[in-house]
Amino acid sequence: MRLKFSRFLVAFLLIGSLMLAGCNAQEVGNNSSPTSTTAVETTTTASTEATSVSQTTSESNPGMTNSLPRLEGKATVVITVKGSPITVEVDGTNAPITAGNFVDLVQKGVYDGTVFHRVVREPQPFVVQGGDPQSKDPKSDRNLWGTGGYVDPKTNNERRIPLEIKPKGEKEPIYGKTLESARITKPPELQHKQGAVAMARSQQPDSASSQFYFALADLGFLDGNYAVFGYVTQGFDVVNQIQQGDRIDSAEVTQGAENLKTGQS
Repeated sequence: MRLKFSRFLVAFLLIGSLMLAGCNAQEVGNNSSPTSTTAVETTTTASTEATSVSQTTSESNPGMTNSLPRLEGKATVVITVKGSPITVEVDGTNAPITAGNFVDLVQKGVYDGTVFHRVVREPQPFVVQGGDPQSKDPKSDRNLWGTGGYVDPKTNNERRIPLEIKPKGEKEPIYGKTLESARITKPPELQHKQGAVAMARSQQPDSASSQFYFALADLGFLDGNYAVFGYVTQGFDVVNQIQQGDRIDSAEVTQGAENLKTGQS
């Protein structure tokens, strides 16, 4: 019993740190402690499950998703840290909005010079997180690193993307809900395996912007709660060497740029 409680407590604390790191400045003071990730009840039938997927997809905000970049297919992004490359295969087939947002921000140079503000390896390997544009300025308040996102210069508003998770075997992702809240018992197509790349967010499902993280180990307790959009295919040893405060030298789309489709607005 003590071992089970210990594992639960570790998962609870790790999920909490990930959620809070994805907040924007206005949300930091308002967020309560996150609840732990628990298994969805297994009594859901296959027919109910299929209905839930359909309803959740149709209830998503089409105006929001239509205005965002999409990646129709796959792309390769090379992130260079301290002179060493990390190759990421970005999967727009299973996460078109999340992958499109990331590739678009790479092309805009948003990640160049940003800091990995959170590195969690204890009590067990967890994540390396970065992507806050505020961290580009070494004179900025370091206490705010990890609270910001990409601000569109055309609107002066922070771009937010919906939580996007595609259940295994389904044609379309669901938006704006975790798999648990959508009562989906199927696992996601893109899972938190070691080397997964996913979006950080606050407790609000549709709050992801530019911050992302690398999974340092298999993190199955995050599956269905955070949007994975790709995997490290080369350079995971570089990821393992990243320390808090290290900067991204550059991020570049090396293949698949033609698969990026810009939003309608």
